[in-house]
Amino acid sequence: MNEHEHKTVILHAGATPSAPALVLRPWRTEDVAALVEVFRDPTLRHWTSSGVENEADALRWIRDQERNWATGDHLAFAVLEAHPQPTSVQGQLAGHVILKEAVTGKPSAEVGYWTAAHARGRGVAPRALEALSDWAFDTLGPDGLERLELLHQVDNPASCRVAHKSRYPLDTVLAPAPPAYPREGHLHVRHRDRDKDRDRDRDRDS
Repeated sequence: MNEHEHKTVILHAGATPSAPALVLRPWRTEDVAALVEVFRDPTLRHWTSSGVENEADALRWIRDQERNWATGDHLAFAVLEAHPQPTSVQGQLAGHVILKEAVTGKPSAEVGYWTAAHARGRGVAPRALEALSDWAFDTLGPDGLERLELLHQVDNPASCRVAHKSRYPLDTVLAPAPPAYPREGHLHVRHRDRDKDRDRDRDRDS
């Protein structure tokens, strides 16, 4: 996917009665300050491997995401809370979702996410993962993508809840793989919905 194409990918997730709609778009350098702020959260730092301490780290991390879009195998989105009224000012950073190992012709890919501390408990992760998953299957399904995988350690029950809410049922309990993964893991899998594909094709042809 070239630079112009990746910058035009914008995904949306609907509002809930208690939380605004979400906008998912590739990370930009204008997100540096917000990224530094969300990484002050010790919970987020515990569960992620990204070391964002300052604006230089944040800029380096965002540049990495841009390079990954250029190669096409790791596609990361900033998740923003949408303004209730149309505006040129972007909403507050609420999280991050990523599609990993998204290679044409490969039957599986992996999804990942994190949520900013201020946005937890508002359904950000499940809604963002739904939008990402639908887009992944719509975009890469014709090229062979059949399943998406979500992995987490067993001592992260919040990720387990997010997986089930996002229609990623538990598939396998994984053995520990120290030092990176000292505890057992859960592999959740969501399969491509071929009935949905047929309905979409039928609507397009009618």
